[in-house]
Amino acid sequence: MNTKTINDNISMKLDIGYKKTCSCPDTHINCLTPKEWVKGQVAIWELYYEGRDIRDKDIHPAVFPIALPKKCIELFTHKGELVLDPFVGIGTTLIAARDLERNAVGFDLNQKYVDFANKRLAESNMTLFAKNTKQIVICDDAINIPKYLNEETVSLCVTSPPYANMLNHERLNKSLRSDLRENKHYKKIQQYSDNPRDLGTMRLKEYIDALAEIYKGILPLLRPKAHCVINVNDLWENNHRYPTHSYIIEAMEKVGYELRNIIIWDKRNLVNKVGIYGWPSNYITLSTTFEYILDFWRPPL
Repeated sequence: MNTKTINDNISMKLDIGYKKTCSCPDTHINCLTPKEWVKGQVAIWELYYEGRDIRDKDIHPAVFPIALPKKCIELFTHKGELVLDPFVGIGTTLIAARDLERNAVGFDLNQKYVDFANKRLAESNMTLFAKNTKQIVICDDAINIPKYLNEETVSLCVTSPPYANMLNHERLNKSLRSDLRENKHYKKIQQYSDNPRDLGTMRLKEYIDALAEIYKGILPLLRPKAHCVINVNDLWENNHRYPTHSYIIEAMEKVGYELRNIIIWDKRNLVNKVGIYGWPSNYITLSTTFEYILDFWRPPL
């Protein structure tokens, strides 16, 4: 394993592996057995946290379990191939990639998160085989990713991007039971950063446009038929639902991606002590109980 931080003023191609090291036929898209493949075809996923997962929102306001990128990596890559996370946060995707003997590179604007990701990678146990792969964390704007990677080297791009301005307001914790709402995060703003290039500071239209521009630059880096997975939640604001997942699908198709699958992340097993939201006059489904996992690919040449 190799982890490092690269200053955002440097433009360089990374020395990182991207070719498969397994003995699977070239026609296979992953290393799964037929039995494992069947399990992956179910379009509703239940994912669980494990002991190594970070769930403390004081460390990062929007965390997800290692199991999410792990499942995507298993479905869409071979051992030795290259995984990209354009919004790597505290490094969860890189942990999963290293566990599965994949090379990986992640980008984030926030040096604090980059440092924490490096710390996680350094503290975690390494397998013998993982020593033959690299996981690199880079502090830079995702728009600059093409400076670091060669075309047609990435086998999977997977991430949960920042929410569009969703965290940039006082937390009222309405999805929690009333007696639990006034916790340490109540009426606090848990924003990723104050950087104007941070997608989490942008209004929805600006956010979609910026996201599309980033993925337009990533597209040539993907191998033909390489998958690109985006985990996203819809936005509820001012008593109005904004179907963010639909806007992202439209934007991604405009810049050259093809939608392959829509998967629902069923989070009911992770949601405890929810409140009665909207009762008795306004029926609103709890967005905390599910998210969308959008699976695109780079169309064949």
